[in-house]
Amino acid sequence: MSGLYVVTGAGPVGWTVAEQLAERGERVRVLTRSGNGPDHPQIEKLKADVSNPGLLGDAFEGAAAVFHCVHASAYSAAAWERELPGAEQAVLAVAGEAGAVVVFPESLYSYSEPGQVMTEQSPREARGGKRGVRSALLRARAASATDTVSVVAGDFFGPRVRMAHAGERMVPAVLARRPLQMAGSADQLHSFTYVPDLAAAMIGAAGKPGLWNRVLHAPTNPPLTQRQIAQAFAAAADVPPGKVHTVPGWVLRTLGLFSADMRELGEMLYQFQRPFVMDSRASEEHLGLLPTPLHEAAKATVEWWRSELAAGPDTGRAPAGMPAGS
Repeated sequence: MSGLYVVTGAGPVGWTVAEQLAERGERVRVLTRSGNGPDHPQIEKLKADVSNPGLLGDAFEGAAAVFHCVHASAYSAAAWERELPGAEQAVLAVAGEAGAVVVFPESLYSYSEPGQVMTEQSPREARGGKRGVRSALLRARAASATDTVSVVAGDFFGPRVRMAHAGERMVPAVLARRPLQMAGSADQLHSFTYVPDLAAAMIGAAGKPGLWNRVLHAPTNPPLTQRQIAQAFAAAADVPPGKVHTVPGWVLRTLGLFSADMRELGEMLYQFQRPFVMDSRASEEHLGLLPTPLHEAAKATVEWWRSELAAGPDTGRAPAGMPAGS
C-alpha cells in the first residue's frame, strides 16, 4: 500500500488505524465533525460531516483506501437506523468515484446463530433492533459497486476503549480494587478483541485486493469469561482480583421499563448469558496476522488507563466509537 489513506471517525478504532498507518510512514487524513484525531506529522485532521457526500469529494481524492470508523450518536436501534445507512452510502459513493476500497469495522450483532461458534461462513441474517440494522448494513455493502471489506470483532478492549464491558465498566474498578459489576453471567465464554489487532487487520485487508468484497474476522484470542479478562487486567496491574457481582437479566429487563439505556443493553444481554464465541483462524491465515498475546494486550490496556486516570477525567477523552458488543 502507498498513497493517501482516509479515516472517518476518531474513536478507538479510527484513532488506532490512523496511528498505525502514520507510524508506517503513510499519509493519513482523518475526518471528524470536531477535527479530533491523533497528533502526528503524517496525519492531517479535517472537520467534515461524512454523511454529506458533497463535502467528501476533495477529502477522498487520491485515496487508496477509506477506513470508515464512524458510529452513531447513541447506542440505540433508532439512532443507528437514522444515521448509519445514509453515512455509509455517502462514503461508498464518493470512495467508489475515487477508486478507493472502503474498510469497515463490524460487530458480531448480525450473526443469526450466536449460540454456535461464529465463523466467517456463519449466517448473518439477524432481524430486528440493533442486530437487524447491522445485517442491513452488511447487505448494502455487498450490493454496492464500490469495493469493501468488513472486519468483524468481538467486544473491544485496549487503549482508548471506554464504552465497553471491558473498558470503563471494568478496568478503573480493577485498578481501584473495587468490586466489579458484570451483566449477565461472569462465567460464560465470550470473545474479546484487542482494538490494535482489529486496526492491523483492517489495514492488512485494505492492501490485499484478493480479500476485498468479503467479511473477515479480526485476530482474536481464545474466548474468556468476564471474570477471566478482569483477572488478566488485575495481573497486568499487579493488584489482587476484585470481587465480582453480577446483574441478573431480570434486573436489567426491569430497569429497562424505566430507562432507555437499560433497555438497549438488555436487548444484547444474550451475549453474556451463554457462550458468545467467534473463530478468527481462517482470517488470520489470509491476513498473515495473529492476535496480540493476552498478557501484552492487558498490560497495554492497564498502562493506558493508568495514564488517563492520572491525567484527570477530561484529559484526552476521545469519542467512544463502537460500543460494547462490537
